[in-house]
This record gives sequence, C-alpha cells and structure tokens, in this order.
Amino acid sequence: MKKLRPPSTSPSRPKTLFTGNCMAAARDRLIIFGRYPVPGKTKTRLIPALGPVGAANLQRRLTEKTLLTAKKFAARHKVVIECCFEGGTPRKVKDWLGSISNLSFQQAGDLGRRIRSALFDALNEGNKRVVLVGTDIPGITVEIIEQAFAALHNHDVVLGPSTDGGFWLMGLKRPVDVFEGVDWGSPRVLAQTLALARKMGLAVCLLEFLWDVDTPEDVKKWRVQESVPETFLTVVIPALNEENYIHRAVLSATDRDTEVIVADGGSIDGTVRLAESLGARVIHCTRGRARQQNCGAAVAKGENLLFLHADTRLPEGYVSQVFETLMTPWPVMGAFRFKTDFRTPLMRLVEWVTHLRSTYLRRPYGDQAIFMKKSIFEKAGGFPAVPIAEDLFLVRHLSKHENVQVAMAPGAVVTSGRRWKTLGPLKTTWINQLMLMGMAMGISLDTLSRLYKRSS
Repeated sequence: MKKLRPPSTSPSRPKTLFTGNCMAAARDRLIIFGRYPVPGKTKTRLIPALGPVGAANLQRRLTEKTLLTAKKFAARHKVVIECCFEGGTPRKVKDWLGSISNLSFQQAGDLGRRIRSALFDALNEGNKRVVLVGTDIPGITVEIIEQAFAALHNHDVVLGPSTDGGFWLMGLKRPVDVFEGVDWGSPRVLAQTLALARKMGLAVCLLEFLWDVDTPEDVKKWRVQESVPETFLTVVIPALNEENYIHRAVLSATDRDTEVIVADGGSIDGTVRLAESLGARVIHCTRGRARQQNCGAAVAKGENLLFLHADTRLPEGYVSQVFETLMTPWPVMGAFRFKTDFRTPLMRLVEWVTHLRSTYLRRPYGDQAIFMKKSIFEKAGGFPAVPIAEDLFLVRHLSKHENVQVAMAPGAVVTSGRRWKTLGPLKTTWINQLMLMGMAMGISLDTLSRLYKRSS
C-alpha cells in the first residue's frame, strides 16, 4: 500500500521540537496524546461539577500519571516517548513536565485527523511500531502497553476500547487509513473504526475495555481509587477580632475551586459571625498565628494550601494563578506581589523594594499569601511554634532543607495599610528591619515579639 503522508509543512502541527539521541536507534514509538491543562478550556464537560481549575487539575493529574507509566515502560524496552499535545507552548510544557526529548503539537481538525497525523508522522519517520495512548485512562499500565506493542507483530491495528464506545489506545505498524467517516466524539467511534478495518481486510487486536474519566460519576470513582483530595485549594485565614476586614478577605478567597477556613483565635467581636455568614468554615483554636494556621491546615480538604492574613485581599482569578505557579515537576512554594491600600509615593517605593526582595532573594512574607502543596507543608512540619516571623522561618526552612523553590505569581494581594498609616512607612520599615537584625543577632523571639507589639 502506498504510504499516506500528511503534509510535512503543515503550520498547524510543528514537527518534533527537540529529538534526543535515542531516536535513531529505537524503532518503536509511544505517543502520549493529550492536552496542556488550561482552566476553563480543559475538560470542559466537567467544569459544572469540578469548576474550571478543578477540571484542569484533573487533566494535569491524569497526564502526569500516564507519562509516568510510559517512562516505566520505556525503561524496560527500546522505545521513544513522544508527547503530542494540544495547547500550551514548549516553554510551558517544559515548566510543567520537565525536559521532554520529543515534543510535538497536534494538527488542527477533528480528533481523527489529529490522531492520524500523529501516527502517520511517526511511521513515516521510520518507526516500525507506533502506539498512541490518550491521557484520560487511570487504569493504563506498563503491562497493557507491552501487550499493545506485542500485538503489532501479528496484527495491522491494535485498539484499546473504552467503555463509552470510543478507544483509548491505537497502534499501527503501517499507515492504514481507518479514520474517514467516523463520528468522532460519539459512542459509535469504536464500532465504526472496526467496520472500516474489516472492510479493508485488516487484522485487528482488541485489548481489554477500560473506563475513562469523562463524567462526574467517573471522577468520584477515580478519586476513591487514587485517594485524590476533594478540593484543589484550601485558603486558611487566621483571625482575631478582625470584623472590619474579615469579610473582604473571605469574599476575595471565595471560589468554586476552593475551601475557605477561618481559624479564629478567640475573637470577641463579630469576626466569627461575619465569616460564617459568607460561607467560610470557622474553626476555633488557641491564639497565635502559627498555631491558628497549623490548625486550619490540619483539617483542610484541599490538595494545596494558601495562607491569607485577615486584612488582606486576593486578586481576581487568583486560583488560576496558583494552579499555573504550582505546575512544575519540582516542589514549589508560591506567593503574590505585595501592595497596600495606602497609596502614597513612599508606600509605592516600599512595595517596589518588597517585590525585589521577593523576586530575587526568594523571601516572601506572610502578607503576600504564601501557598504550596499540602504535602510539602506537612513534610516541613507546618509553621514553627514561634511568637513572631513564623512565615519567615517556614520559607527559610523549605528553601534550605526541603529544596523547595520559591515562585512569584503575577498578581498582587492588597493588604490593609492600617499599620503603615498609623506609624508611617519609614518607621514601620525600620521596625521590621530591627526585628530581622534582632533575629540575626540571636535575640530571644519572645523579647522581639514584645518589642514589636509595644512599638506597634
């Protein structure tokens, strides 16, 4: 049969961007066929149930699991892994998954055209067997991929059928066109593909039926199997007599992808009532910001944690910024830019200096809404039980002992300028620097805490 070659100069699907040295030696290729997760544009059918960030996070988790399985398979066999994605950029994919030797992007068109192009390109480059797998199948294993490649010794086509009438894997050893006339996206995909193959006299191997994560019921099943947290993000707000500010903090944090916890340290004003009226979950704990934040984190249902001061407001779209910041193959702690509602030229200078410190010295403070994966926070032991600068000690510990990188989200939180207005920007800055110098000199933290409260 004459080879069917898609136009190699098609601008909609660039060729492999980078090819490792193993490409020439290997004759088999495994293609991971997925999408770069973008909130609001990924897994859109699940957005009503999960929210835009929750749906994108599902896509991220499934893709990472599939790639991990593929790497385990490649470690046993002489095969090249290619990631063929829709959306994103080479830089974004690298920031997400690390260095990928073979990265390509899908051709425009329906699903069949994109699968056809990816498979035919790989075959036309000299590979003897090519297997393409989707990223929506939690049940895919190394053994199943081994079965797919083995089947291509005696079959023209191998298919991994899904329970919804489609397929999650396709393998070819020559470019046979079984893609035309298929109602892609319908429950008839598998039946129509098999009918085309029979009409062409092709030998087809069917693997076992697996289910993909495509409905809210699938998500529930997947969460039970994989022990996945219910919520993408939990925002923990430590509070003590903050009735004048707590409503702004809670409202700024409220999002369908988040859980909001107010850890109250014994307020005697309307803080608790206001927080509960806005839908926040209020827990009561011993006074002390470190203890309060640790208590909130201990009962959090989110996969990630964000610690928000009660007099601080988060920027619009902050959840998507957290999602993007934490999409890295290495452990990351993030924070936002610092701003206050005290708008003076001197205050803007303070904000600029704070931004430089956070960006270049990687030392954000607690009033910048620090966030990280819950697993990283728990591994570090939470905030240390100190009376002052618990945020600084945690950041230093994570950076030095847990090899956690600090990344800055593009947005800015807005903190109340009440202290800056009362003391003035210069005096407030001087007091803060005195506290840092005192800690560097080894002065007791209890002493520094008393001095700080007295000066404020």
